[in-house]
Amino acid sequence: MTAKRKMQAKGAQVIGAMKEVVGRATHNRKLEAEGKAEKSAGHGLDAAEKTKDAIRKPWQH
Repeated sequence: MTAKRKMQAKGAQVIGAMKEVVGRATHNRKLEAEGKAEKSAGHGLDAAEKTKDAIRKPWQH
């Protein structure tokens, strides 16, 4: 996993979680939903990069 993609994934997860908490605290459903979506996108990006790494690993020496 490249460092840049890893940072993007973790950043999206953290920002999404923060938006979700703020949305829940302020009863702003739109912000809460946006946060959940961003957090999920971060998890998806992380999973995709881990899959790429797992596929590349056997061929790297």
